[in-house]
Amino acid sequence: MTAIKHALQRDIFTPNDERLLSIVNVCKAGKKKKNCFLCATVTTERPVQVKVVKVKKSDKGDFYKRQIAWALRDLAVVDAKDAIKANIQSIMASEKQVNILMKLLDEALKEVDQIELKLSSYEEMLQSVKEQMDQISESNHLIHLSNTNNVKLLSEIEFLVNHMDLAKGHIKALQEGDLASSRGIEACTNAADALLQCMNVALRPGHDMLLAVKQQQQRFSDLREHFARRLANHLNNVFVQQFTQALLQLYNRTYFLSVPGHDQSSTLAQHSVELTLPNHHPFHRDLLRYAKLMEWLKNTDYGKYEGLTKNYMDYLSRLYEREIKDFFEVAKIKMTGTTKESKKFATLPRKESAVKQETESLHGSSGKLTGSTSSLNKLSVQSSGNRRSQSSSLLDMGNMSASDLDVADRTKFDKIFEQVLSELEPLCLAEQDFISKFFKLQQHQSMPGTMTEAEDLDGVTSSRQHNSGTPLPVSSERDMIRQMMIKIFRCIESDLNSLIALGDKIDSFNSLYMLVKMSHHVWTAENVDPASFLSTTLGNVLVTVKRNFDKCISNQIRQMEEVKISKKSKVGILPFVAEFEEFAGLAESIFKNAERRGDLDKAYTKLIRGVFVNVEKVANESQKTPRDVVMMENFHHIFATLSRLKISCLEAEKKEAKQKYTDHLQSYVIYSLGQPLEKLNHFFEGVETRVAQGIREEEVSYQLAFNKQELRKVIKEYPGKEVKKGLDNLYKKVDKHLCEEENLLQVVWHLMQDEFIRQYKHFEGLIARCYPGSGITMEFTIQDILDYCSSIAQSH
Repeated sequence: MTAIKHALQRDIFTPNDERLLSIVNVCKAGKKKKNCFLCATVTTERPVQVKVVKVKKSDKGDFYKRQIAWALRDLAVVDAKDAIKANIQSIMASEKQVNILMKLLDEALKEVDQIELKLSSYEEMLQSVKEQMDQISESNHLIHLSNTNNVKLLSEIEFLVNHMDLAKGHIKALQEGDLASSRGIEACTNAADALLQCMNVALRPGHDMLLAVKQQQQRFSDLREHFARRLANHLNNVFVQQFTQALLQLYNRTYFLSVPGHDQSSTLAQHSVELTLPNHHPFHRDLLRYAKLMEWLKNTDYGKYEGLTKNYMDYLSRLYEREIKDFFEVAKIKMTGTTKESKKFATLPRKESAVKQETESLHGSSGKLTGSTSSLNKLSVQSSGNRRSQSSSLLDMGNMSASDLDVADRTKFDKIFEQVLSELEPLCLAEQDFISKFFKLQQHQSMPGTMTEAEDLDGVTSSRQHNSGTPLPVSSERDMIRQMMIKIFRCIESDLNSLIALGDKIDSFNSLYMLVKMSHHVWTAENVDPASFLSTTLGNVLVTVKRNFDKCISNQIRQMEEVKISKKSKVGILPFVAEFEEFAGLAESIFKNAERRGDLDKAYTKLIRGVFVNVEKVANESQKTPRDVVMMENFHHIFATLSRLKISCLEAEKKEAKQKYTDHLQSYVIYSLGQPLEKLNHFFEGVETRVAQGIREEEVSYQLAFNKQELRKVIKEYPGKEVKKGLDNLYKKVDKHLCEEENLLQVVWHLMQDEFIRQYKHFEGLIARCYPGSGITMEFTIQDILDYCSSIAQSH
């Protein structure tokens, strides 16, 4: 049995990690007895499992195989009676064997009992261990869950503390920080940013249900409201203080002009007040310290932000209106050199009382950001009425003739107008830049677009019903900047147009200066920002200047058409021809390298056509001066002007003027010279007629009316003395026709001399051909003609 037990352990149970405890040999009752073994085994791994395994010997070889196994806990009874019966029958043969068997059975039973006790003990131990392990596992799970919850709770608490806890220093700065000092502004700015971060923190789900979070949010909201109100009141007071300070400076300037006995028309008054606009840079610099706080206010309380915006526009529009109107008043005084308003300046209120009155009215409404500004409106009406009367009186002066002004006057106007534009341009750009920075409005990098509906200029708000707590989009911010500038500088365009009208009244040619200067400033402004207020305003004014320029051209053409010439005096150079020369010379000097050369070229074309047409019209109507003289002198003047100025767009007209001058010069010479040897002319015309009829030239002398005797008789009627007398009368006649300005007398006289010599040579040729060998000659020679003409020219 030991050998079998060892073999079974090795072959069957060891590979399955089992240990064989005991075996019993069993067999079935029947003819064929097959031996089997019931084996008691335990597993080597814990928890231990006890099994009863049935093993039988294989039919095909001398080895055993596992047939079936039962867990011990599942077996209530092991019925082995048949087996025992077979064993008893085989054993009964020997008593000794029976005793041994009984002893083995007793030992087996005892061992089984011990095994069962041990198994029971093991089972109890395992059950206890299992319960303990279950408790430990459950305890570990609870501990892990608790730790996880504690970590999450700590994270939430840290999140709320880190993001919703405002430092005491920040709270103190928001409640009572000094908004006047740089250090205080910086502290308030940092505190406001910290408050905004706390209020804008993205709470996690469930945070808003916590009472502490709700209370903290309410504290933040109250703190924000308190600081926003305090900031708005302070900035409004700053606006008022700056307005008052600027107003005082303005009254000091006005008071200087209104000093009793101070004549504004004097040279001292004209030059003592500089043509400059007040510099607002100090005001901007002080306010820009609050730019970050304004951005905070815009993001947290848009209603108060809008209120401050409106108040700023109200104050600045009135201040700029007064400054700009005084500025234009000085410009007009410098342009005209005189004014009728010296007495009216004395009626202005004294500066101390006026400043006090206006300051009190401003402080009365400074605490209400969105309140009424009626006091400011009244202020504006009281003094702007005086300004308007001062401006309009300057335009009442009569129109001044351009001929009364010299180049110095026009140069002075040009410098004054350029100074006006040069002062306005940086003023507008600086204010627009300040508005963009202070009110945090983007003025670049936005999609171009137009407003779909009308805008309220007083409120400077979009036409759509905009939520007062929501900032405007970028495109609307650009529109807001433009509308704010329109409100603040609402008087610039009208004042510029008024100044332009005055300049046009002083001298219509001033429109040339204004067109060039205004075009250059518009071009500069459009390069900076084509949609800016400055660009738009100057563009609108440029339209007015262009209209005045076109009007100037049209007036010149109308004056050409309406020109009347004297019937008693010679015509000479027509006024509009001289004016065209003046205009062209002035225009060329002004428009040199100008951006709007095309406008001038178009004006040239209109003017020169008008000049050509009306010169011919006057020439046809002239009674005192021959038509050819009018045409010759004026087109010579035009040709000389165009040649000197070298106007490229009028090259064709220059050639045309030269041709007309040449044609009418030749026509006048021929017409005026006529036939100085009239009878000789008639005689030789007869000779030429006979030749034309077919008579040979050498046979003409045989004609009775044209024989040699008749020729000698006619020649004797024109001795040298008579010829010189005729030429002298001709010179006097030409001198009477021609004007001195153009200096064409010698040119005409020289051509007449040439024409007379040509006729003389023609007569000599006919004599030589038709009267050959007759020895007949004129009683004066070509040299005599040259001497006569030279002597006559020198004598006059």
